[in-house]
Amino acid sequence: MSDDATPFEQIRRVSAAGNEYWTSRDFARVLGYTDYRNFEAVIEKARTACFNSGQHVEDHFVAITDMVGIGSGAQRPLRTIMLSRYACYLAVQNADPAKEIVALGQTYFAVQTRKQELTEQEIEARRRLLLRAEMKTHNVQLADAARGAGVVEPRDYAIFQNHGYAGLYGGLHAQDIHARKRLKKGQQILDHMGSTELAANLFRATQAEEKLRRERTIGKEKANRAHREVGAKVRQTIRELGGTMPEDLPSAPSIRQLQAKPRQALPRGKA
Repeated sequence: MSDDATPFEQIRRVSAAGNEYWTSRDFARVLGYTDYRNFEAVIEKARTACFNSGQHVEDHFVAITDMVGIGSGAQRPLRTIMLSRYACYLAVQNADPAKEIVALGQTYFAVQTRKQELTEQEIEARRRLLLRAEMKTHNVQLADAARGAGVVEPRDYAIFQNHGYAGLYGGLHAQDIHARKRLKKGQQILDHMGSTELAANLFRATQAEEKLRRERTIGKEKANRAHREVGAKVRQTIRELGGTMPEDLPSAPSIRQLQAKPRQALPRGKA
């Protein structure tokens, strides 16, 4: 049976924004729950499992009012839940295993969820590679701008970099970040950043370079202060947007592992 032919794909809906979802009432019907109240207990178990897995429940279970036909063309509003694919996976895992359709759903959504996870991992890998390459380029440009401001010696440049990190990471220096991320000796911080953290640091580096050049900064202390101010401003923006502070983001596997993979093993972007 192809994916499109399964009863689960036949009840799949797509929102105006292009996001797929299933309604809990459609899902209950397909799984053979004649009394929707019995399926509500399944949904609650699925919500608990979602929370325990560290996911944001509201990203996968959204309460809405759906208009349901009651005959003669009439409709009435009924409360239902918009379920993501992951929510459906959790629901079938908590449904009545005696139902044959439940066993089919468990297999189907396990496979589909794994496919989605792999796709997301591939996208993340590509983002990390691109951002890490950009970070290398802009760190060279930042170093050049710092030299123009009077940051010449390697020790002074290390101090300059620590000021940028301190602004972005709430006072933490490179050594502190290394320890917080539980990295081993010799492992580079940037090589173990996910795409979100790399993007924040790339923004810090590009804006610090621009600030030094634009303001024609002269003097090590002024350069250090400028770098810290830029880092703090990026941190403030992350906070205002409700994002996770960079020091709280998990470390990622070494990007060197991705760089060692054949180019064709990574997804290709559109031309």
